[in-house]
Amino acid sequence: MGIDYAAIESRREDIRERYLLAHRPSSSARGLHHFALLSSDVERTVKFYQELLEFPLTEIFENRDFKGSNHFFFDIGNGNLLAFFDFPGLDLGPYREVLGGLHHIAISVDPATWERLRGKLEVAGVPHQIESGASIYFKDPDGARLELLADHLGEMYGSRVM
Repeated sequence: MGIDYAAIESRREDIRERYLLAHRPSSSARGLHHFALLSSDVERTVKFYQELLEFPLTEIFENRDFKGSNHFFFDIGNGNLLAFFDFPGLDLGPYREVLGGLHHIAISVDPATWERLRGKLEVAGVPHQIESGASIYFKDPDGARLELLADHLGEMYGSRVM
């Protein structure tokens, strides 16, 4: 069974024409407070994000929703945080990409930082894939897919998306 690419493109154009407003109103949101992922090993996660990716740990405290669980945060710039929970005693199994779930998190870095972090990933032996000379895709220790993007916030491959 083949994919009808012409129908997909036609649908995309229809959605663009119907919903992409010429005079876009302001968002009701102030920004992304934090994006929360799961960690099977708090110290391993801290080492990966703080030492390898250079995202400073900003806080760690008990998760209010699950006694004994940690809730911890990393600064990913521009007032945004990447957060994690661990759930000791629960067997959550390995990371799985599912419909309605996380595909990847794209984090903007400047080109010099992109090059430095690419080198650190290589030295650390983290498998990665480079796309379009501006994106590095890789997985964190628990399997969540990340992208380091050398484009400015609000841009994607040279096009304004914001």
